[in-house]
Amino acid sequence: MDVVELLAKMLKDKAVDGDIVVLSEKALMVAFGQIFDESKIKPSIFTKIFTYLWMRIVWGWILGYVCRLKPSTIQWLKTYPLREGSTHKQLTLKTVGLLQTLKPTSEGGIDGSNLPYNLVVLPMKNLQTKTVYLKNKLAEKLGVNLTVMVVDSDRTYILRSKKISLKLSTRKTCYKEILNMGFLAYLIGRMFKQFFRPNATPLTIAGEKLPVEKALIIAEIADRVRGFGAGRTVFEMAKNLNTTIDGVTWKMLGKIKHYPVVVVRRNC
Repeated sequence: MDVVELLAKMLKDKAVDGDIVVLSEKALMVAFGQIFDESKIKPSIFTKIFTYLWMRIVWGWILGYVCRLKPSTIQWLKTYPLREGSTHKQLTLKTVGLLQTLKPTSEGGIDGSNLPYNLVVLPMKNLQTKTVYLKNKLAEKLGVNLTVMVVDSDRTYILRSKKISLKLSTRKTCYKEILNMGFLAYLIGRMFKQFFRPNATPLTIAGEKLPVEKALIIAEIADRVRGFGAGRTVFEMAKNLNTTIDGVTWKMLGKIKHYPVVVVRRNC
């Protein structure tokens, strides 16, 4: 069953005119086959050295505290697994570049949480085109006028000030009001968390032209309803499932409740 057929089956008799269907980017990429097996990668000596210094030393002993990460997260960074981590950083350097690779996790949307073995999702370059395609096909099959939004749980950091409008994201989005700053957005948003509000990121949208403020609200609501599945990161997932990083299976994940498709309906 292809992506359109699967979504149409899920939304039949549930979605009505005006609804906003919010899709998890990760789940959508898996459905489109945008996955990669990191076990096929052999990291270079440079990547191994970079991973050790950047993750264990810089993040574990400096940036983890600067960004006010949880003690458990800082401890994880200090013991960052070098074999799997170097392989992952090799892929992110090649695929999404240095500015994204400097993030501690989910670099540029490359993420292995809620995926088994050594699999990770890869971001899709023509995601906006695919979103429009899904919107049109679903409208055709269901006979309803929907808006389709693709959301990433990676944060957009919104300045809390009422006088200045500033929105920084670690990902590129369809909204020009959201500045894509990669690692720097994460660093600023975490360092000055008293001034910034973290929010799920609306990557693409097809259908109703929602203003950025509404899109951010809907993205955050859907993200909270969806939950984190087996864990926020591959390491949290492995811990929750009581196995190793590469020991997670499809069977294990099949027992976890997760909601990659959320229908948002406005009451006005």
